[in-house]
Amino acid sequence: MRRHTIEPRPDWQRTVEEQGLIYPLTRYPDNSLRPYWDESAYYSFSLPEVEALEEVVEELHAMCLGAAAHIVEKDRFAELGITDPRIAARVAESWHRRAELPSLYGRFDLHYDGTGPAKMLEYNADTPTSLVEAASPQWFWMEERFPGADQWNSLHERLVDAWRRQAHLLPPGSPVHFAHSDADELGEDLMTVAYLRETAQQAGLDTEALSVERIGWDRLTGRFVDDRLRFLRACFKLYPWEWLTTDTFGPHVLDTLDNGGGTGSTLWIEPAWKMLLSNKALLAILWELHPGHPNLLPAYLDGPRELATTTGWAAKPLLGREGEGVTLHEPGSVFTPAVRDERLCYQELAPLPDFDGNRVVLGAWTVGDEAAGLGIRESSGPVTDGYARFIPHVIL
Repeated sequence: MRRHTIEPRPDWQRTVEEQGLIYPLTRYPDNSLRPYWDESAYYSFSLPEVEALEEVVEELHAMCLGAAAHIVEKDRFAELGITDPRIAARVAESWHRRAELPSLYGRFDLHYDGTGPAKMLEYNADTPTSLVEAASPQWFWMEERFPGADQWNSLHERLVDAWRRQAHLLPPGSPVHFAHSDADELGEDLMTVAYLRETAQQAGLDTEALSVERIGWDRLTGRFVDDRLRFLRACFKLYPWEWLTTDTFGPHVLDTLDNGGGTGSTLWIEPAWKMLLSNKALLAILWELHPGHPNLLPAYLDGPRELATTTGWAAKPLLGREGEGVTLHEPGSVFTPAVRDERLCYQELAPLPDFDGNRVVLGAWTVGDEAAGLGIRESSGPVTDGYARFIPHVIL
């Protein structure tokens, strides 16, 4: 793994916007615009290196599924902050019927610098973004700048195949709705959903676009409807499960949840059991089940334990995204949660690899149960946040 600088292509912004990345710039607090898609640099990997990372990702995914089974079997939902027994019951049912439920993709965030084993930082298998740039613009960038090279990127083909393989699990005679929130001002959620909708269409599925805010509730039939009053039978939603189940319409979601048994009204994709894989409590349960595993960092739910005096720790909200709420603590520091009743995971402090002042995290994608691609984000600070930059890569 090496970082290289390179001259950006002329008119690169227009090029990536035409390829679906309509948010190539990030606005900073000083009101300046700086590249989010940053092709002034790229990372190179060897093929054996990528093959080893693929094996790690698939092993971690299998371990996460094992941890999900453990949470359900041992009824450890409360440790994830799932204290509503109705939600826990529906998640458990979803897990037990997972073979009957369409499930698409996820993204591991990995600590890796090319010299030691990759370490799992977290897993978002419910609403991961940065998919468009990983699947499309960086592939076309490689073809233009490094013709004949390769890339860890089979995302598009695998997504289309996943829809095709799972088409029989979808309600017959109804389109799959693809929903995002209108609160998304950047267009990232919009384009992520639009791209996934395109992969479903290429798999031969009938689809419709919808915003979460335009989903209606028909009191006469007791079913969700779209903005044309058609029943919402199957819906891919880029909207976290913890919001979906706790919003004002949350009780209706639970009442009408189709968990593969054909008795409910709406089949949501990703399925409810994905809540178990997008919760930072998973990190602590993984460490409990696999202590000392070379691809895990020590993590706990009851405090930093020995990390307080040895390595230091990162305190992570169980449901935080984009680095929100993450705080870093050196050994010997005193920590008091800003919110007294906030649930946190305490993970060993693993400073992000520094390449010429750029802190890097690998976003390793899964589709189904298989490793499918890589997206790299860089940040100037120690936490990968909303100001991170996306950097393309090649296999050389």
